[in-house]
Amino acid sequence: MNITLRQLRVFESVAQNLSYTKASQELHLSQPAVSMQVRQLEDVVGLPLFEKLGKQISLTEAGR
Repeated sequence: MNITLRQLRVFESVAQNLSYTKASQELHLSQPAVSMQVRQLEDVVGLPLFEKLGKQISLTEAGR
């Protein structure tokens, strides 16, 4: 599987907002669609890009 421009746009929005919900609102997508795009990107990269700490998310080293 290849990395898509859509996955990169979703990743950028989540990384800037540090929120799947805010990214979904910004991109006019559902929150599950944003989560799925990030999950697919992580599968292609082979590393987690975000880590969840309670309700907060942050970028992992790979995500930075």
